[in-house]
Amino acid sequence: QVQLVESGGGLVQAGGSLRLSCALSGSRFGYNTMGWYLQTPGKQRELVATISASELTNYADSVKGRFAISEDTAKSTVYLQMNSLKDEDTGVYYCYALLSALGIFWGQGTQVTVSS
Repeated sequence: QVQLVESGGGLVQAGGSLRLSCALSGSRFGYNTMGWYLQTPGKQRELVATISASELTNYADSVKGRFAISEDTAKSTVYLQMNSLKDEDTGVYYCYALLSALGIFWGQGTQVTVSS
């Protein structure tokens, strides 16, 4: 059974930092791509950052220069280092994984709240 377990959310002051983690289990063949999406009230889930198994990264324009996504393929874990956090970064961050032949899987989400 494929599972994504997220951790690292919380409350932080504007300008502060947080690191999110997402651990993938139950996939015999690893993953093609993993990443993070942000859900805020009244809006569709939006891409934040993705990373492929070959370490190609992609970022939303709003987080470029502030967020960094990385991976530990041996642990099937992806990290999102979030620096210089802003109010608009507040929301629920969902980890996702694209697995060959199995499709897309989502984590349960972790809340990030940035206070000004």
